[in-house]
Amino acid sequence: MQRKINWLLVLSSLIGGAVGAVIGELLLNQLEGRLPWIVIIGLYFGILALSVGLFCLIAEMVSPRLNGSSWRQRYVGTSWKLLVPATLVMLLLAGTALEFLYELNVGRAKSVDDIVLIIDNSGSMLETDPDDRRYEAAKSLIGQMDSSKQVAVIVFNNESELIQPFVQVRDQDVKNQVYAAIDALEPTDAGTDIGDALLSSMKQIKGQPSSRGAMAILLSDGVSEVDTARVLADYRDRGVSVNTIGLGLSGNIEGVELLKEIATNTGGRYYDVADASNLSFVFQTIYDNNLNERTLVTERTGPMKDSTYYMILRIIFVLGLGALLGLSLGMMFDNRHLAKSFTIGGSVSGLLAGLLLEFGLSGGTLADALIRLLACLVLASVMTMFTLAVPMPADGARTVMRRRGATLQDGKTGFQEPVRDRRNRGF
Repeated sequence: MQRKINWLLVLSSLIGGAVGAVIGELLLNQLEGRLPWIVIIGLYFGILALSVGLFCLIAEMVSPRLNGSSWRQRYVGTSWKLLVPATLVMLLLAGTALEFLYELNVGRAKSVDDIVLIIDNSGSMLETDPDDRRYEAAKSLIGQMDSSKQVAVIVFNNESELIQPFVQVRDQDVKNQVYAAIDALEPTDAGTDIGDALLSSMKQIKGQPSSRGAMAILLSDGVSEVDTARVLADYRDRGVSVNTIGLGLSGNIEGVELLKEIATNTGGRYYDVADASNLSFVFQTIYDNNLNERTLVTERTGPMKDSTYYMILRIIFVLGLGALLGLSLGMMFDNRHLAKSFTIGGSVSGLLAGLLLEFGLSGGTLADALIRLLACLVLASVMTMFTLAVPMPADGARTVMRRRGATLQDGKTGFQEPVRDRRNRGF
């Protein structure tokens, strides 16, 4: 047994990993919102495996250090035939299955699909938001929602008014319909009844299937008498968070405390905004923090953002994909010794890549793209160096299957000996 390495193969695997990462970024950017995440992530890992396998195959063809020159002469055609099924197909199916499992919610966790916007339209808003920035912020948020989301809009003063029942924002025409309903609003000089607005919001949420997760965003610049125990009971029972925004409440301690209490009792957060021009940013922040979306290669958002369960699950799943990537290369070369070496190495590279993704992703577009690139390079290259750690038969590079009836000349004894040796090739 001996340890050996093909440095050209290592370099080529790095190139393949980089190419796969670039194509993967294009897929993430172009297909998000158009296809389910389980399909996108399956394609991501399938194409990464295909790119790595292709460049590794070319490297061994140029310098057959691991498989031997006889492999290049007789069996490279088989490797070309196995390239796509062993890499693209196998990792696509595995990536799709593991992403499906990773997206499953545990306990009471639900993906937020239904969003209620509860917006103050009392007379005091003429002072705190004279330019109606709150409505522009609401429209901006609706414009960012993907086609699976549903939105309802309620405005309130002394009374609440449903200006838009729940509607799926499946295309721009629907969004324009909601924009028109918001644009038709007129200012009032009425007072504020936050409790009635919350009851109207829950009435809309109860009309939705219980399997759909929901949240509410409540914006107000005032305060009112609210029986929070009664009004918020259904929100707590259904696991619906209310994120509250206090606009221009500096000095209004009673108003701040009420909005904080509403948010705290429902699992939401309170946001204090002094200037209405910052409302679009706050609306978007609330939306991003409550989506409860997660994939194997993007940052988790929502209540499960810091979940230890999903942290461990991501690392284990990426480790498994790394092991499968190594196995796929061994299958492509039809070499059980390489399959063993690359699978062990792939497990290590998968563990390192999983740790990089788990602790490196931050939500930044460029920063996360660089983390994914580094993870792909680790996945592709570390396993190809494990032939130094896992020994192979000393004649592994020269021993290939010969045609039945072939002979070798024994130089010492002078007799012909039939050769039937496929000890190091095949599974």
